Amino acid sequence: MGESTQEDADETWGRILRESLPLPYLKQEELPNIPSEEPPCPALQYVLCAATSPAAKQQEEALTYLNQGQSYEVQMLCNSKLGDATQWPRLLKSVVRVVFHDRRLQYTEQQQLDGWRWSRPGDRILDIDVPLSVGVIEPQVLPSQLNTVEFHWDPTKRTSLFLQVHCISTEFTPRKKGGEKGVPFRLQIDTFKPSDKELPPEHLHSAGCLIKVFKPKGADRKLKTDREKIERQPLHERDKYQTACERTVFVECSPWPEPSAASYLPLSPLALTSPHSCKLLSPERLCYSPPFLLDTLGGSPAEDLNPGASILETQQWLHQHRFSSYCRMLANFTGTDLLKLTRQDLIQICGAADGIRLFNTLRARPIRHRLTLYVAQEASRQENEVPKNPDSGFYQEISLDELSALELMGKLAELLALPANQIHRLFHQGPGGILILLSDQVVQNLKDESHFVAVVKKVQNPDGYYLVLT
Repeated sequence: MGESTQEDADETWGRILRESLPLPYLKQEELPNIPSEEPPCPALQYVLCAATSPAAKQQEEALTYLNQGQSYEVQMLCNSKLGDATQWPRLLKSVVRVVFHDRRLQYTEQQQLDGWRWSRPGDRILDIDVPLSVGVIEPQVLPSQLNTVEFHWDPTKRTSLFLQVHCISTEFTPRKKGGEKGVPFRLQIDTFKPSDKELPPEHLHSAGCLIKVFKPKGADRKLKTDREKIERQPLHERDKYQTACERTVFVECSPWPEPSAASYLPLSPLALTSPHSCKLLSPERLCYSPPFLLDTLGGSPAEDLNPGASILETQQWLHQHRFSSYCRMLANFTGTDLLKLTRQDLIQICGAADGIRLFNTLRARPIRHRLTLYVAQEASRQENEVPKNPDSGFYQEISLDELSALELMGKLAELLALPANQIHRLFHQGPGGILILLSDQVVQNLKDESHFVAVVKKVQNPDGYYLVLT
């Protein structure tokens, strides 16, 4: 009896197992909801025309070697099979960056970039070779972002972007006695759909690849060395390494976060005393400066920077004088710190054009006018002729920049308290007492720092005044 019950139970359990796995469930085509093991082909794809290293192991990301300053092609591809190509926007916007792959350096990225800017004034980390590029529309290179370029492109047409990387991997490693290993960079492209309204662009796709940058021809030598190293390995050891490819396909990744106002520690004044003085700090030791609000600025900008100005007042002064792009770099400077910088220091920090402009603004150099005249009003005039002016008989300075008769007439009207629209003629008393009508050419030939007495004559039909400079 017991044996019969056990056999019945085994038979029932086997039937349940067979019924729980019917064959139709093993057919993928009848279950579209079951995801495929193969990753879908991306609609956008970027290909760097440079060979990958054969020394990268299977579990590691592919690594590509580049030469400093050499132009490399990046093909921007759109898979038209995935949907109708007419559904794509006519133009896409892509942002290309060279960033740190090492997480430790990512925490202090802006410090590292500021130090590089200090040691390489006027140079950029990433550039577009516009003459070689095809299909690149409106390329933009922002002076404040040395490692970023932007451009638009049509996904339905051939687009080839040629990039140049000007920094080498060993520039961001601690200095040793030689033979230091360079840090890897990440070359990343983020593509967006431009927005017609004042809305942020819609993110479409992001992909990147790992690169190392060497001095000119150094990448070729390194690639040759890696190949020879792998060829010397036994056959069973070669399976541990990736097969080198002639081109590098970007791998999809998360979009790169946009930099915020308080996402890094700006350089202090002491950090700018040496191109290699930037020390790496752990994330918990990073201190952030509060973001500066433009809404707090009010009133007209001050002419001179007070040596006793605080950090906040110095930031306000920089904003008011159109140096906003350098506020982050100079975030820890007081008025005294800024005024101590020499002309060469400011050129190294801000570049030649803005450095000279900042130096001249700090020193408050007076603007020399093109022509200066000294004019007094005739004191013996009748009270009923013109409005009474308490400054009659005293010489006052008139400065001209445009050197035109209209400009001089306006300055005289203000000086003599006369309506400018009622001054019909302006004369200059010449040799023998003749009256010379003051034209633009006559004003331009007046001697600098000449002095005159302005005689006001009342005229009728039309009602107004003639002015004679004697």
